[in-house]
Amino acid sequence: MMGTYAESGDARGTIMGHPKGLFVLFFAEMWERFSYYGMRALLIFYLTQHWLYSDGESGVIYGAYTALVYITPVLGGYLADRWLGQRKAVLFGAVLLTFGHFLMGFEGSTAGGHENNPALNVFWLALAFIIVGSGFLKANISVIVGQLYPRTDVRRDGAYTIFYVGINLGAALGSLLCGYLGQTYGWSYGFGAAGVGMLLGLVVFVWGKPLLLGRGEPPAPLAPAREWMLYAVGVLAVGMIWLLIQYQSMVGWLLLFAGAILVGYVLLTAVTKLTAQERDRIFAAMFLIFGSILFWALFEQAGSSLNLYTDRHVDRNLLGWDVPASMFQSVNAIYIVLLGPVFAALWTWLGRKGLEPSAPAKFGLGLVQLGLGFLVLVAGAAVGGGAQTAVIFIFLIYLLHTTGELCLSPVGLSAMNRLAPAHMASLIMGTWFFASATGNFVAGLIAAATGSERASGEGAGQQVVLDVYSQIGWIAVAVGVSVLVISPLIKRLMHLDTLSDDNVGDDLAGDSAVGEPQAAGIHPETR
Repeated sequence: MMGTYAESGDARGTIMGHPKGLFVLFFAEMWERFSYYGMRALLIFYLTQHWLYSDGESGVIYGAYTALVYITPVLGGYLADRWLGQRKAVLFGAVLLTFGHFLMGFEGSTAGGHENNPALNVFWLALAFIIVGSGFLKANISVIVGQLYPRTDVRRDGAYTIFYVGINLGAALGSLLCGYLGQTYGWSYGFGAAGVGMLLGLVVFVWGKPLLLGRGEPPAPLAPAREWMLYAVGVLAVGMIWLLIQYQSMVGWLLLFAGAILVGYVLLTAVTKLTAQERDRIFAAMFLIFGSILFWALFEQAGSSLNLYTDRHVDRNLLGWDVPASMFQSVNAIYIVLLGPVFAALWTWLGRKGLEPSAPAKFGLGLVQLGLGFLVLVAGAAVGGGAQTAVIFIFLIYLLHTTGELCLSPVGLSAMNRLAPAHMASLIMGTWFFASATGNFVAGLIAAATGSERASGEGAGQQVVLDVYSQIGWIAVAVGVSVLVISPLIKRLMHLDTLSDDNVGDDLAGDSAVGEPQAAGIHPETR
């Protein structure tokens, strides 16, 4: 029994009415996100400018990398739930991440580009450490946040709001500082700063262990030999990812086959083992999951093709300073911090008046705004008449993409929790994040298409990007409108009028490694 907060928390004092352990997790996650997004802001430029990959090759590598970041939390969450406990899993993940980020700082010789360059193996190894480290950390740190509070504690939403701010604060600062250092002084400075940030996060987490009140410990006493065996599994996973990331097509086939098996199993279970209403809810959840694949496939152009477009075709001069393109990766996180509370208040206000859109309708609105963002950028480029695009249109595309994200991501996470019966809660949430991985991989393929004809000239290269953005913009708007039209039908499949606490997915309200993030509506990529 976890006990009440009065029994275990007050003895150590509070900050802003919350246990001090929350702020240990806040700063640990803030520095982890600082390192992750700082490195992410530079990655596409590092691939194209340092290793001399083509735009198409770089887009596919970037997509495979971000997709694997979403797959590995399945391993990290499972090992933590069954044996390791969340705290030790986070600690192990932080160590792997620190090592990986510092490895990124070793550039190596690029004579002749990436062809037959042994130094490239260090780069692949750095990515592998970061991918597996993220799997152990991302899946578990937010779970510990929930464990600091009883399930009925009214402060839980506030706690996740504070934690959410830490995520996006780290993302914004990392993109700004690492992006500036990397594109101004050299790659090793930018990636090195990301490594320092991750090391600070690790130090904070180790230092703050007493303030976590014993939360996140193994479910049963763990023998040292068993514990080291679990760490060996993590190191083995690094080796497997090191191989996999070098053959990006293998990642695509992995997603295809694993996704087909996962979706087939979910649907088979729904048809054969659930009641009619539960089955309908699973169908509604799967509809939203497939919609999210399209959303993330387009939204994640931010770190790849949109990053390159900003660098090559946008007038980035602000107050006499040519702002490095990578620094614009901070805009989305800043918008989230500013607009997140506004959207939360808006939904509450509309709900009280009986005017709040349904979850499927919000999905449709999110897709429409996503598409409009691309179309606004295309229109802005047309206004420039082939010259450099005004920077205001970069701020506008990120604004529309962020408002679309706030309509879709927190809503989707909440919907997965509400629609899944308790015994399928983790499975459905895992399917949601698997869809994010698939969307990220498809994003890489789309980014590759934007760079397919760059060799024919800079102006022609810009037009290729704009043509792709126009196509995907209109597709997103059309799909979004279609979702809005059929949203009443999807809402009926959700059977919200008969939803009871037994169907809410209690596993997600407390200690489940893959479920806890939903309480915050956090996806900072949505993250």
